[in-house]
Amino acid sequence: MTAATAWSVALIGMETTLIEVEAAIGNGLPKTVLVGLPDTSLYEARDRGHAAVASSGLPWPSQLVTINLTPATLPKTGSHYDLAIVTAVLAAAGTVPQELAARLVMMGELGLDGRVRRVRGVLPGLLAAREAGFERAVVPADQVGEASLVEGLTIWGVRSLTDLVDVLHGRPVVLPTAQATPPESPGHLPDLAEVVGQDEARFALEVAAAGRHHLYLSGPPGVGKTMLAERLPGLLPPLTSVESLEVSAIHSLAGHDLNTGLITRPPYADPHRSASLASIIGSGNRTARPGAISLAHRGVLFLDEAPEFGAKTLDALRTPLESGSVTISRAQVQARFPARFQLVMAANPCPCGNHGLTGAACRCAPMAVRRYAERISGPILDRIDLHQQLVPVRKAYLKARQSPGESTAVVAQRVAEARLRQARRLAGTPWLTNGEVPGSYLRSGLPSAQGLDLVDHALVTGRLSSRGADKVVRVAWTMADLAGHDRVEREDIAGALALRRAERSAAA
Repeated sequence: MTAATAWSVALIGMETTLIEVEAAIGNGLPKTVLVGLPDTSLYEARDRGHAAVASSGLPWPSQLVTINLTPATLPKTGSHYDLAIVTAVLAAAGTVPQELAARLVMMGELGLDGRVRRVRGVLPGLLAAREAGFERAVVPADQVGEASLVEGLTIWGVRSLTDLVDVLHGRPVVLPTAQATPPESPGHLPDLAEVVGQDEARFALEVAAAGRHHLYLSGPPGVGKTMLAERLPGLLPPLTSVESLEVSAIHSLAGHDLNTGLITRPPYADPHRSASLASIIGSGNRTARPGAISLAHRGVLFLDEAPEFGAKTLDALRTPLESGSVTISRAQVQARFPARFQLVMAANPCPCGNHGLTGAACRCAPMAVRRYAERISGPILDRIDLHQQLVPVRKAYLKARQSPGESTAVVAQRVAEARLRQARRLAGTPWLTNGEVPGSYLRSGLPSAQGLDLVDHALVTGRLSSRGADKVVRVAWTMADLAGHDRVEREDIAGALALRRAERSAAA
């Protein structure tokens, strides 16, 4: 019996495990057996590999072929094991040298004609291979750009099984060099100067960006809730190198193209209100894939018409909002994805949108208005730092505002300065922004704030919960950072309380 080895990577959430693919050829009737807890798509790799080898003019062993995926107790799924499986079989048959095959990590799907197709998760897979000590990797030619983002690895791209055989014989394929092209122009980017009026809401957006606070916008249709939310990513600082790599790895698992480079700007996700719970949180039986909250990691998750989302979907956000991660548990696998997103929710005051407006007739019954407001549960609203109500801009005000307001660039500069103050104050802690600081540290690790009697009064009167009190102090620190204060002053506490007005009771 002859045996050979190749390597691939198992992708379970953000956790990766190196998989040793063993192939043994022994006496017996011609048959290929695949063991090691493969799922259906992986079990079919033996048939894809057999057809691809035949199409490439290579012999498949006419004996009993046993393929084992180690560790055998780990459930495995996906088509990216195809290259490693075929390599192990060809090495065991003596078609290609065994020495180089045993030192390569491979990811790629095979077509029946021998072509090598794209797969998801190349970036996190190769990061794990580098950490395990591998120095060479083989990926589809279309994903060489993404694979090259991992420093310290020699990347070989292959377009077909024939190219793979050349690589294994020490004849790496020279892919055509792509012409260096300038990055495509992003076109018109939303600018905060385009938002007319709504000074209070603009300031709330600036505070949210400076401290990474969650924001709830309520108001009638057409007042600018969506416009404000779309301009929040432009106010956020660029991602750090560590954040960029983490965010890019998540998007690689989702199958997004990263050949143009790492994601350097905070992502923005705005799922439709008809989105399912699985698409928001993440899904998968044996193949766990990131949901919208993970794709918005280190960026913004915008829920427009938030009351129209399913109640279970909204309530499922409770734990990620506090922990910054989501765990998808299934019978055979448990996958964890980071989900430290900045939530922005927008809602109308009632189904028709006219409740409480002067000069507009609301067609909704009082009970319908109440039920509409209660679609967003109290625990979710309590986890949101800033509550801002928008009102329509009147004609006289539109005429008075001939000059545009501050642009995104101007506000983003103030946000960046506030972030620098936070970074200096929180140096040596695991937190980067005020929105992440826990209440215990707010009460003991920072200088005492002035005006805490205002928070105590709000607690006694029931306007705030204990969690809400911590959030008010967090927002007050952000307002102090924007104002250039070294400690929280009474006016910062008062401003933070004003930005946490509960519109729920008014809507009811």
